[in-house]
Amino acid sequence: MSETVLVAVDGSPQSDAALDHAIEQFPDADIVALTAVDPVAAGYSTAPGPDAGGYPGEWIEQANDRADTILDNAVEHAADQGREIDTVRVTDRPARAIVDYADEEGVDHIVIGSHGRTGVTRVLLGSVAENVVRRAPCPVTVVR
Repeated sequence: MSETVLVAVDGSPQSDAALDHAIEQFPDADIVALTAVDPVAAGYSTAPGPDAGGYPGEWIEQANDRADTILDNAVEHAADQGREIDTVRVTDRPARAIVDYADEEGVDHIVIGSHGRTGVTRVLLGSVAENVVRRAPCPVTVVR
């Protein structure tokens, strides 16, 4: 039975580094790139008012399109390194999506990028990586 490694991707350089790390460190594993569409982000990314259009319908459609682009880029990035990966898009808070998927699918290892926030920013925004490390049902590697 093959090992499964879950890599959280969000289109950032840190998530690219996490994918690179997974490809290098787990050459025989099945790699799954997961991105989460955070429904809570809708409240922060769109101002209410007449310009909001079909919100939240339009917002979720745009967010899903962005997530699909992130996953397509991850597939291309892995292919450039001679690897095939699977992808999954989940609508949920990122940390919960990662942990729940790992638990439900029996993932053996999670690799996630760190955004390196410190101080008040970290306290206010929280840390997806930290929450995943605390709650994950398997080992987690945080890549800077």
